[in-house]
Amino acid sequence: MRLPRDLSGTELASLLGRYGYQVTRQTGSHLRVTSTFKGVEHHVTIPRHKALRLGTLNAILTDVAGYLKVDRGVLAAEIFRR
Repeated sequence: MRLPRDLSGTELASLLGRYGYQVTRQTGSHLRVTSTFKGVEHHVTIPRHKALRLGTLNAILTDVAGYLKVDRGVLAAEIFRR
């Protein structure tokens, strides 16, 4: 699946809310989102930029997919389905 080129950090944080992630703090131009799954906390830092770079978006999705124990492609398809 092709990743969106115009996704902002704020939009990504909102989309990750489907998986239990909530914004826990903001420091400067970065958001910290946290999820608790089976008693284990997971933190992800998301730059609050207008458009995330593809490498940054890919790294965040890979990290979240590893935490949720799902394939990154499946996670991206679920998040970005239109």
